Amino acid sequence: MELVWYALLGLFFATYLVLGGYDYGVGLLLARGASPAARRAALNAVGPFFLGNEVWLVAAVGILFGAFPVLEGELLSGFYPAVLGALTGVVLVTAGVQLRSRPRAGSARAAWDRVVVVGSLLAALGWGALLGGLLQGLPLRADGHVAGVGHLFTPFVAAAALAMLALVAVQGATFLTLRLPAADAPSAGRLARGLMPAALVAVAAATVLGLLSDRVRAAVTRPALAVLLPLALVAALLAARAALGRGRPGVAFAATSAALALPVALVGAALWPRLLVSTVDPAASLTVADAAASGPTLSLLGWLALPLLPALLGFQAMCWWVFRGRTDGRAPVYW
Repeated sequence: MELVWYALLGLFFATYLVLGGYDYGVGLLLARGASPAARRAALNAVGPFFLGNEVWLVAAVGILFGAFPVLEGELLSGFYPAVLGALTGVVLVTAGVQLRSRPRAGSARAAWDRVVVVGSLLAALGWGALLGGLLQGLPLRADGHVAGVGHLFTPFVAAAALAMLALVAVQGATFLTLRLPAADAPSAGRLARGLMPAALVAVAAATVLGLLSDRVRAAVTRPALAVLLPLALVAALLAARAALGRGRPGVAFAATSAALALPVALVGAALWPRLLVSTVDPAASLTVADAAASGPTLSLLGWLALPLLPALLGFQAMCWWVFRGRTDGRAPVYW
């Protein structure tokens, strides 16, 4: 039962990164100095999906609080700078996107666009730092509490945060290639292809620093997966770049989505059966079984979640079906 909930937690968070990734990626791309019309067109592309994508984060947090209460406490205390930065970014993006069109003045809308850019930056860096911090372990003491937050300020965590930032930017540009009007899609495609080398370099740097890090090597229990999954991520980025070159944005978007989901799979598979790896006392490491709620509680949560999961999947599928295709002059104006 613990394995099922652990897999669901990873699935929900990975789905949030994939779907929220293009929200934040489009937000980052607002910093390019495009015209007001181009910025509105980019936001209109994500408009129908924007709020629905964040539901996956809410669902993942619900699983964390209900199924893994011990993990929730230590995760928030041990990684609170990263979590606080990411959640601040989520709030800023949500507020900026929904409030940008309230004022009539172009300068005020530009200011809200800058809020969206900053929020997207914080969200991408925060979630990347969280995943990197999990992969390298933390100073979890024998009393079950974390000593400080200095473990987050390492070269590997910084590289992981930058890699997530690059992946999010690529995801946003690829999404625009899929959604913008046909006349604007080629420029978005060129942007996405131009961002691919930066993403590949960022992923390679994080992988090399992870291989060189004593903390990461000590935390990982399955080194083969810790090497193969980053290689799969690189392969997904290369496949996306090739698909963009052949004018197949749907295939490219599927590949960049896989690239954003793979870091979650990497952390879960490489650390299993542990969730939090102690760098000061290996015996204090928190396993999935230790962090999970009791069996009756998990069973009760299962009966509650059973009707919600199909509803969530159905809502997401309906949104993508109803708003499929490219935006045009007849599309609703969002934000």
